[in-house]
Amino acid sequence: MPRTSVKVDFDSSLVALGASIRAKRRQLHLSQEALADSSGLDRAHMGKIERGERNVSVLNVLRIARALDMTAAELLDAAKL
Repeated sequence: MPRTSVKVDFDSSLVALGASIRAKRRQLHLSQEALADSSGLDRAHMGKIERGERNVSVLNVLRIARALDMTAAELLDAAKL
């Protein structure tokens, strides 16, 4: 029996997540470097996450959300994911 799959546009999901991270960071008046430091991530990696160029691990979503004083669920909800 052939497998059926649902096509998910992961690229647009990553862009949406990155945009919601950037919006919240700016709302908090944080630099990208400050957010990266608070999250324990490299600044260049944070930039790629914000641009939707990196697939973010669950652990990094948790780290970023905590640094933004949010839950991961709130961060994903803000991205409409």
